[in-house]
Amino acid sequence: MDTYENYIAGRWVASAKTLDVINPSDGTKMAEISRGGAAEIDAAVLAGHAARKGPWGKMDAVSRGRLLLRMAELIRRDAEKLARLESDDVGKPTALALADVVVCARYFEYYGTAADKVHGETIPFQSGFTVMTFYEPHGVTAHIVPWNYPLQMTGRSVAPSLAMGNAIVLKPAEDTSLTALALATLAQEAGFPPGVFNVVTGLGEEAGAALSAHPGIGHISFTGSREVGRLVQTAAAKSTIPVTLELGGKSPQIVFSDAPLEEAGATIVTGIVRNAGQTCSAGSRVLIQDNVYDEFTGQLAKRFKELRVGSANQDLDLGPVVNAAQRTRIESYLDIARRDKLQILAEGSFGINLPSGGYYVKPTLIGNVPANHVLAQEEIFGPVLAALRFRDEEDAVRIANDTPYGLVAGVWTSNLGRSMRLSRSIEAGQVFVNNYGAGGGVELPFGGVKGSGFGREKGFEALYGFGVLKTVTIRHEL
Repeated sequence: MDTYENYIAGRWVASAKTLDVINPSDGTKMAEISRGGAAEIDAAVLAGHAARKGPWGKMDAVSRGRLLLRMAELIRRDAEKLARLESDDVGKPTALALADVVVCARYFEYYGTAADKVHGETIPFQSGFTVMTFYEPHGVTAHIVPWNYPLQMTGRSVAPSLAMGNAIVLKPAEDTSLTALALATLAQEAGFPPGVFNVVTGLGEEAGAALSAHPGIGHISFTGSREVGRLVQTAAAKSTIPVTLELGGKSPQIVFSDAPLEEAGATIVTGIVRNAGQTCSAGSRVLIQDNVYDEFTGQLAKRFKELRVGSANQDLDLGPVVNAAQRTRIESYLDIARRDKLQILAEGSFGINLPSGGYYVKPTLIGNVPANHVLAQEEIFGPVLAALRFRDEEDAVRIANDTPYGLVAGVWTSNLGRSMRLSRSIEAGQVFVNNYGAGGGVELPFGGVKGSGFGREKGFEALYGFGVLKTVTIRHEL
């Protein structure tokens, strides 16, 4: 059985304690990872600063970009190996894990080609002065990524920071650290100088807390729950450093009577069951106009009944959820639905020969959910879709905005004017019209409003968050 160590300053470093790595498909132990803490975090941050003072800090943007492009090549070369590791570690079907590898490589490719294209500007000022702006790296950036999309989230967060010339310290989720460590091996092979790419595994309350509070960090990127996000923000405030927070959502899919219902139904079901519903941008509420409610929920119910849940290697519609605690959480919401006598419109089914120790949950469609019910307000983070009714545009916008979150929304209509009105009225960082999905859009700026956090990742916009704008004013006529 493999034991994985931390990657610090270009070397593999063991911690005194370890954590078990559990396979969600059967509940068995498949490896161990180091249980890093404050000492390992401190060593990683110091390694990052040393790299910034060495070859990495002196490297030009073109050369940095070429290293990121080499990283993308290596990720593609090892696609099957990385996908299998991701599939076993997270529990997602192999096909989905392969798609995640492709997106991870694309992040390094996108930001590799963008590294030398972050331009400052000159500003007209008083006679005899020249004023210019340019971007500098923060120094060492912290990246705390969640367990649902380890490869994608690491690429999304780390690649733009490296492109801007920062060194990074990555703290992956303790449940799903294996592909982050595999990427560290590829970073070494790609030729990143020691100390540029550091990975410390461990518990959030130990390694994660130490990283958030470390005075040597210049910027923190965090994706996770609102509760932990507040702790990260509080720790960052003590060092007066910026943070990017992506804290989940309760994203609405709004279906009007003039929508392309067949296409909408297929996309909406995929949007909630992908990765077993463990997606921050999952469309977990479907708001349906009254006069097509029965027709559309009937279509959704048919699709839900056809869904099958299996182990990761069975490659069915859904795999297991990540751990026992997550399964218990999802089941508790389903218990609330039954207690409150909500309509269980449809469930998927378990595939044959499921391992008895796996963490499996049936995808469930629940109808006529009141807008103020916990199933319409709280992020379940599982394959549970709440169907709600609305009357008209005003009612749809009111219901869509009536949650603490504001991450993503979908609008389904053939009315162009309506689509523009709702796109501007809905409180969300991304709005999709007659389509839905944030996962593959590497080029599309992504982030939330309200309780979903702030700052933007993905797209060219992410680069600015990982840089510091400096203004230089030169008086040349004395």
